[in-house]
Amino acid sequence: MSEYRLPTASKPNKIKKNQVLLVASGDLRLSANQKCWPAQQEMERALTRAVADEGYELVRAHPYKPAEDHGFIGSQKEGMQIFGSIDPKAKLIVAEAVWQYSHHVLSGLVSHEGPVLTVANWSGTWPGLVGMLNLNGSLTKAGRKYSTLWSEDFTDKSFVRNLKRWLDKGTVKHKIDHVTRWKDVQSPGKERRLGAALAEQLRREKAIMGVFDEGCMGMFNAIIPDHLLHPTGVYKERLSQSALYYETTQVVDDEARAVRAWMEERGMRFVTGPNHAEHLTDEQIHKQCKMYIAALRLADDFGCHTIGIQYQQGLKDLLPASDLVEGTLNNADRPPVRSRDGKRVLHEGEPLPHFNEVDECAGLDGLMTYRVHKAMQQPVENTLHDVRWGDWDRSGTVSDYVWVLLISGSAPPAHFIGGWAGASSERQPPMYFPSGGGTLKGISKPGEIVWSRVFVEGDRLCLDIGRAGVVKLPSEETQRRWQATTPQWPIMHAVTYGVSRDQMMARHKANHIQVAYANSAAEADKALFAKAAMAETLGLEVCLCGTRKNGRSW
Repeated sequence: MSEYRLPTASKPNKIKKNQVLLVASGDLRLSANQKCWPAQQEMERALTRAVADEGYELVRAHPYKPAEDHGFIGSQKEGMQIFGSIDPKAKLIVAEAVWQYSHHVLSGLVSHEGPVLTVANWSGTWPGLVGMLNLNGSLTKAGRKYSTLWSEDFTDKSFVRNLKRWLDKGTVKHKIDHVTRWKDVQSPGKERRLGAALAEQLRREKAIMGVFDEGCMGMFNAIIPDHLLHPTGVYKERLSQSALYYETTQVVDDEARAVRAWMEERGMRFVTGPNHAEHLTDEQIHKQCKMYIAALRLADDFGCHTIGIQYQQGLKDLLPASDLVEGTLNNADRPPVRSRDGKRVLHEGEPLPHFNEVDECAGLDGLMTYRVHKAMQQPVENTLHDVRWGDWDRSGTVSDYVWVLLISGSAPPAHFIGGWAGASSERQPPMYFPSGGGTLKGISKPGEIVWSRVFVEGDRLCLDIGRAGVVKLPSEETQRRWQATTPQWPIMHAVTYGVSRDQMMARHKANHIQVAYANSAAEADKALFAKAAMAETLGLEVCLCGTRKNGRSW
């Protein structure tokens, strides 16, 4: 009798005692990997020197690919092949200078036996910290322990000290004493009762989350497992982007023209040009207006209380970007859209909460925010932003550290200075969007906000929530920050109360952060309490981060 034989497998390569492996997860799009490769090279050179100064050798676990002109891991398949050939017990650094797709390396990191360190460059132009925060959130959800570091040039004392500690001990921990558990907070009974009542209503009446294709850009952390979501009363309606594409083609031209005319009458400015490959064109805008109508009608068909569009992959080859649609949906004052039979205005006078990049954690967060703020008669518009970057105000206008919160395409005009009249639409970068499409761009107005993030840790839903203020910076400083990041996108200048840059980086479990305005500091505190109570009643593990505006602890 013959024996069964397994396929022949190559043995992992052993490394020397003082060697440390490096992997670099990249984009799925070749054009992005090629354009961003020089920034990754610069970071890796600096990181190699820092590791060498501590007596270790940093060794790339995968080579530069001449045929593709970059050295990133460009797919999940490639990531699995690479991790299959490396020493499973080696110290491993994931170095990120740019945006990356976490699922390219997730399988390898989850099964890797040695210590893992995620490292990012502190740069607005090359958002490695955004990619690293997404990877950290994904590892947190997967239950995989890791350490994390960040630096502007990899020579500062804090980075060098912590790098040495990781190289010698295999772990680094940061202080997160700005975090307070909700059960330790004395909050007003009125807000607690409101939050609990809203939670019970949601559980009783239930809500539908419309998901236009799950898992945008490899964001494993942005998918809530159904068994964790259902106890909140929210259930997914899994929709296809192909349905959104088809429905877009069915919208008549006059309806789309009316949407654009409505926006322009309120002062919205479209920055157009003649070249489809490089400029925002009238045809691209026209299709976006059709997509806006299509999204509302599909949401109505399925009874969705919130929807998320995947944003890039899939639709990008068929339609212009969905940004103009997304920011408009999140605004209470927006172009009216009638039902298919013409008898109803859909969600009249209200937003249809949209979670950008189909981030389901932001979807649940945004739905809770909308209901809390509506009940409290606070502004209902809310959106996610990327934790893109931060810097001190070089104009000297603001003494605090100012974050650059910058979502990749759109925010509700109610957040902007001037509202619709302060909004513009510019073409998304061709590197990402071959079919073009305009953003919904503006400068966020000064005011008091509540920030938050729903995330998955192990097998439980969690909510971090805190307070911040949006500050107004001089035009020159705003332009400096825009030019250092992505000038086509909406920007928010935020000061987090009682949370430093490094505390935020050490604790935050996502590349995204949810924000909503309140009418005053006192009302923002009350909205925070009500939302925290709602989340706790729904079964989330809630933590308050930082302090009130006046520095008082929670």
